[in-house]
Amino acid sequence: MKKNLTNRILLIIAVLVIFLYGIFGVPSGVTGKDLADSLTKRIHLGLDLRGGAHLILQVVVSEAVSAETDNTVARLQQDLKTANLSFSQVFKPNASKPESVEIDGVTAANTSAVRSLLDSKYSNEYDQSGGSDTAFTLTMKPTVEKALEEKTVQQAIETIRDRVDSLGVSEPLIQEYNLGANQILVELPGVSDLDRVKEIIQSTARLEIHAVVGGPFQDEASALASVSGVLPPDQMLVHGSGAMATGSDADSVYVLQRVSVVAGSDFRSADPGTNSNTGQRIVQFTLTNEAGDRFYDFTSANVGKGMAVVMGGRVREVANIKSAIRDQGEIEGTFSQSEVMDLSRLLRTGALPASLNYLEDRTVGASLGADSIRAGVTAAIVGVLVVMGFMLVYYKGSGINADLALFLNLVILLGFMGFSGATLTLPGIAGVILTIGMGVDSNVLIFERIREEVRAGKAAAAAVDQGFGHAWVTIVDTHVTTIVSAAILFLFGTGPVKGFAVTLTFGLLANLFTAVFVSRVIFEAHLNKLKPGEMVSI
Repeated sequence: MKKNLTNRILLIIAVLVIFLYGIFGVPSGVTGKDLADSLTKRIHLGLDLRGGAHLILQVVVSEAVSAETDNTVARLQQDLKTANLSFSQVFKPNASKPESVEIDGVTAANTSAVRSLLDSKYSNEYDQSGGSDTAFTLTMKPTVEKALEEKTVQQAIETIRDRVDSLGVSEPLIQEYNLGANQILVELPGVSDLDRVKEIIQSTARLEIHAVVGGPFQDEASALASVSGVLPPDQMLVHGSGAMATGSDADSVYVLQRVSVVAGSDFRSADPGTNSNTGQRIVQFTLTNEAGDRFYDFTSANVGKGMAVVMGGRVREVANIKSAIRDQGEIEGTFSQSEVMDLSRLLRTGALPASLNYLEDRTVGASLGADSIRAGVTAAIVGVLVVMGFMLVYYKGSGINADLALFLNLVILLGFMGFSGATLTLPGIAGVILTIGMGVDSNVLIFERIREEVRAGKAAAAAVDQGFGHAWVTIVDTHVTTIVSAAILFLFGTGPVKGFAVTLTFGLLANLFTAVFVSRVIFEAHLNKLKPGEMVSI
């Protein structure tokens, strides 16, 4: 009995059209160049095919922990003063253990009140211990420290992504590198200037404004002498030129308050400009509302005193506070055009929460990428032609069925990639080639089962029906187990491995459709044309 296959044939045609659109979209023309241009717009090439920059970065999370305890020092000082609790100093006793803060010089009468203050405001973040009745030590809880480290890595990823986006890089890969702790993988297709990328990414751009205690001094010995030879815990020595204040580019040393008044994360916007009077390049900045209020309080209370602009751990400028400043200001200095552009960009995208160390950095040339594409495409074409030839020779007329299903499988796979925006890598091409083999394997299982049914004396229609019915369970089992393996590779692998897992998974899903549904429709269409008693060519 002949079957009505109209609806199924229309479904196959619709799938073919949809996924051809996924590959090419709506091309501007029908020439080979037009189709190639449409293809490259829809299917993105990875770093190993297009060329570009590859970096693995280590986030120095201890700096973020240190910055957090610096903030805690400032908060403690303010809270103790507000509560009228006397103390001699709040400081971090050990630079190698940035998670600890110590309070010294608490009077015996205030011990209980200080302990209550610490319990009420800091017990969620710090464990409290007391070496004596007049001293308290706060140590950041391990769970809090771990959460802060994870947050620091994620903030670094977001900041790097913002900076890379400002460079106009298309299809960048920026993610946590699962093969190491606190590491980030950065892949930038089409980027060849690795030094420029490193300069933009690496700079912490943590522009900070600190109160000036003393300076400029010629050297550190002179700076220490100004504080009686012992640097208080809440102060620090910083080198720099401070050309705005001194009129000289010579290296000098300043004594600054350790806790900054405002820092990089307090900047809401920053734009390059030029001072209309002096002609010098400037960066015009705007602070957040909270930071603006804090800056206003500081400048109001310190009119006539100095403040230092610190960037990259060096004093870039020192200015005298002439009047109160709230949320808008200018950074003026001997900047080059590229420096003023970079500084404004870095301030806009926010400061990195910690510095970065380079574990690996390399570039892949565009010519090498082109060679990889050529070799990969050649391997895929040769593999397809050899497999198609084998199927035609070994399975005779039924080999045409397998070849048509294989062609549709490739169309669906590439269409999937075009619709999803997945990136094609060299391992991804390997996944395509492996998919070809898996597709043929499914057809071999079905065809061999049909042959067995034919040898058992069954009619053509019954043999085809039994062949697909018995092979179905085996095909699903092999595909599901392979998809699970691909999913594990995707979850725990890096960029190239993920590319292989993605193409393999898409190809296997497409193969389930083509090997079982499409191939069966083709067989049944052929059976409708056979005369009674005639056998299929297999």
